[in-house]
Amino acid sequence: MKQMEGLEGDKASIIKFEFNPKDGIDNPALSLAEDMDGEAEPRFYLLSKGSTETFGFCLHEELGCQGHVIRQVELGGLAQRRGLQDGDRLLQVNGHFVDHMEHHRVVQKIKASGNQVLLAVLDGDAYEAAKALGRDLSQMLPVDIRPRLCHVTRDKSGFGFSVSGPEGVKGTFQLSVRQDGPADRAGVPSGSWLLELNGHSVRSCSHTQLARKLKQSGSKVTLLVASSPVEEFYRLRGLQVTAALADTSWLPFKARQLHMVKGAAGYGFLLKEDDYGSGAIGQFLWDIDAGLPAEQAGMKEGDRLLAVNGESIEGLDHEQTVLRIRAHQEQVTLLVIDPASDAFYRSIGLSPLLFLDDFDPGSGSCTPSLPSPSDSPRLCHIDVGPKGPGSWLMAAANSITITQSPHREEQRRLRHAF
Repeated sequence: MKQMEGLEGDKASIIKFEFNPKDGIDNPALSLAEDMDGEAEPRFYLLSKGSTETFGFCLHEELGCQGHVIRQVELGGLAQRRGLQDGDRLLQVNGHFVDHMEHHRVVQKIKASGNQVLLAVLDGDAYEAAKALGRDLSQMLPVDIRPRLCHVTRDKSGFGFSVSGPEGVKGTFQLSVRQDGPADRAGVPSGSWLLELNGHSVRSCSHTQLARKLKQSGSKVTLLVASSPVEEFYRLRGLQVTAALADTSWLPFKARQLHMVKGAAGYGFLLKEDDYGSGAIGQFLWDIDAGLPAEQAGMKEGDRLLAVNGESIEGLDHEQTVLRIRAHQEQVTLLVIDPASDAFYRSIGLSPLLFLDDFDPGSGSCTPSLPSPSDSPRLCHIDVGPKGPGSWLMAAANSITITQSPHREEQRRLRHAF
């Protein structure tokens, strides 16, 4: 060993995931062992797709049918090659139990997962039988199959952990953690296995290369680690563990929920569209008025808006975002993230929305559905009115003016007062 330091009316809400024809067939249907009675058990599938592809199935909510239903599994597509079947019920997304969640929340979790998602499903007949018997479906799943994402800031004695592994073997690193040291305080369990360092897999790293990467990290490192049982769960099923599956409860970087009731002078903030790195466009919160609802709710200058009344705004333009905020005239619940936390999630290539367990808006209701971005999974069979190209919206108090901007650069200077 080497050591170093949804839709109303027909109640059908459908989301479609197309397939990636380039993906191999290296991950067949995987399931927990059947019990003595031969009862069907949940099956686990890790779906990985290209950035321009989707997953090859639809997710339905159907009248007279319980659960989130897998439908329209495309012949030869990624989902079918992995083993998903028509009528399967979705129980878990990236280790989160979702059977009890509202359908659009489950859709949001899959969309936020990006190009890779871990699904746990149960076949339709077994699901209906379990429901009829009043079984708690969450008890059919492993208690904790999530790795842990930890952010460690070194002190004068170092990061507070050492790494060991078999001599000459790449990518196998076990951590010994000093009690009450930086790693221990950051949530790194002693004896856990190191999977990623600063968003990059260590599977191909030698000890020398890992030592160099740690030294180059400066005063802070982000570690993806897994306990022996968690590591074994994925290894036995041929599944690769990634940060998208992680428990992030130990991270200091959090999104914040702000619930506001409009006062006589409005909410007291300015919504501005702007760039936030690599050409991405976001909606930012500025000019927060002292003493008004936004400040009282905890809004900070420069916060980026992630969701309105529980629905992600990723992919929406400024006008669509404003309409969501105004959908409930007297109150709104916003999900926001501060610049430092936002920069952290960008640095590891993940959306902070991926790690929201079950965001429950204070309004208790859902805003009208709006179009999703064209390169993400999409809601089907939703009628949306036309919107002119280059539209942008400015308003003060309760007045709204829609104008036309011929250039995207002008649109990025958009501001909207609430």
